[in-house]
Amino acid sequence: MAKLIVSMVTSVDGYIEKPGGQFVPPPWSDEVERHWSNYALERAGHLIYGRVNFFKMKDFWTPAETDPTSIAATIPYAKTMNSLPKTLVSRSFTGDPGWNGTLAKGDLAATIAALNASVKGDIFCFGGAGLVNSLVTLDLPDEYRLMIAPVLFGDGKKLFEAGADIKSLPDLPLTRTECIALDTGSVILHYRRDR
Repeated sequence: MAKLIVSMVTSVDGYIEKPGGQFVPPPWSDEVERHWSNYALERAGHLIYGRVNFFKMKDFWTPAETDPTSIAATIPYAKTMNSLPKTLVSRSFTGDPGWNGTLAKGDLAATIAALNASVKGDIFCFGGAGLVNSLVTLDLPDEYRLMIAPVLFGDGKKLFEAGADIKSLPDLPLTRTECIALDTGSVILHYRRDR
């Protein structure tokens, strides 16, 4: 059975974006690529995204297939990113999302249960925060893999929003399975949900 793994980058103070929706990528190195990107893509059988993040990633990765001068074309795992099946979770989008994606229909818990039962490999959720908060509220993630970047934003969009339904949940016990200090100053924290 596939595991659902939330895989997100945050600032030290817990923000995934600066004000205005500006994403600031973490410092990058070969070590980060090995422990972060390669780790996920070697295990992923399916990716799940919220609407905004899905289309940002689609716009970034799709040119790798047709434009050898695109930034994405220089990234070794671009073909994997484009070929992996994906689910788009959105209340507002209708139609075919493209990018080897299908639109989740109906109940989010039922969608995840169907993916858990059918996917070979694991299901990685790369965001956004709205989707992550919905998944956490339903207590669906099996693991949390977070990269904490060495920066403070002070404001923006938090990974775990204080006003979300998460506040009404009981504590969700986690066990740390891995902690990796990277050469860029970032840290990867990997937790398993205790059930």
